[in-house]
Amino acid sequence: MLAAVGLTAALALTATACNSGDDKASGEPTASATQSGDDKIKIPDDIKNKLKQHGIDVDKWKNGAWKNWNKDDWLREADDFINPIIKGLWDPDRMRGADDPDKNKGVDDNDLSGDQGVTDPEPAPVTAQAVKTAYHANVPEAGKVFFDSPEGTMVCSATVVEDPAHPGKSNLVWTAGHCVHAGKKGGWYRNIAFVPSYNDSGKTAAQLEKATRQEVAPYGVWWSDWAQTSDQWIEQGGSTGGQGAPYDFAVLHVTPEKGSGGKSLEETVGSALPVNFNAPAVPKVSSITATGYPAAAPFDGQKLYQCTDKPGRLSVAQSDPTMYRIGCTMTGGSSGGGWVATGSDGKPALVSNTSIGPVKFGWLAGPRLGDVAKGVYASVSKKFAGQ
Repeated sequence: MLAAVGLTAALALTATACNSGDDKASGEPTASATQSGDDKIKIPDDIKNKLKQHGIDVDKWKNGAWKNWNKDDWLREADDFINPIIKGLWDPDRMRGADDPDKNKGVDDNDLSGDQGVTDPEPAPVTAQAVKTAYHANVPEAGKVFFDSPEGTMVCSATVVEDPAHPGKSNLVWTAGHCVHAGKKGGWYRNIAFVPSYNDSGKTAAQLEKATRQEVAPYGVWWSDWAQTSDQWIEQGGSTGGQGAPYDFAVLHVTPEKGSGGKSLEETVGSALPVNFNAPAVPKVSSITATGYPAAAPFDGQKLYQCTDKPGRLSVAQSDPTMYRIGCTMTGGSSGGGWVATGSDGKPALVSNTSIGPVKFGWLAGPRLGDVAKGVYASVSKKFAGQ
């Protein structure tokens, strides 16, 4: 069962280890629209009229209406999601200030105790290692997702993945569900955009204060024009305790803010990972590598890190699928980042994404991708198959 979101050119998802900034200008869930040469947002009249029924005037959106959150009346449903492109919104300062959406969402070990299916002993912490620069030379598929919430500007991590409908020309990005939708007590986030190889040269926060947009986003800013996450996340997802975590994944379809000369995201970055929806059971997986931009202390969200560990099992609820769990000291902001394992063909494939971690950090858990995740992925691919 899938929950889809989108209009013409943008979408949103949700992720576990996110980060929030001091910028309080946030917006309703968003969906991207096409733009004409005169820099005007072009959205079909029928969609405009539907949005007006929700009190949203798209013509006013670019002039600041996206900042006006109503916390008691979030847009929740798939067909309510809107995300018009706002050129220049994600400038270097705004990206640098984005915070961890999960800074108050750590899972207390008491929430995971008891008879909840198969759970292996807690893994020993694995110290996150900084990825060597240039990031693009080592993990070209990795990047950051930026979005606005009622609490401010937020950030998650994400991965460029293959699109079966467009071999070699994918515009699909994999992240966490909580990075695009707040779950059972909220709705879609706004202004969702993906920046591949963010801060590719690994500049410090101080150095980034004077960095150009090209230095911060060398492969451009890609706005989400369609997003899907699981119905389970929308209905069960919570801020603590791991509710909905086994279904905490999302797929974005993106479009370039400034145009890409006809090149897809995959062609622009030069790579995309396949997704394995039939990965071996946990005991048969020798190692998993998690990648992300941790933003909560002692990290600052500006640099890319990785952890590699043999996974164990974590059961949040006996009725839900068992999750992968690895030792890792990455913190909030790494949510949504890809988990990669070597497939039977000897090549790397995405098998999960960062979803939850403990209050004091030391480990991360991610959903094991199965039929529900495959359905979300296939639905987004099919949506754009003829385009």
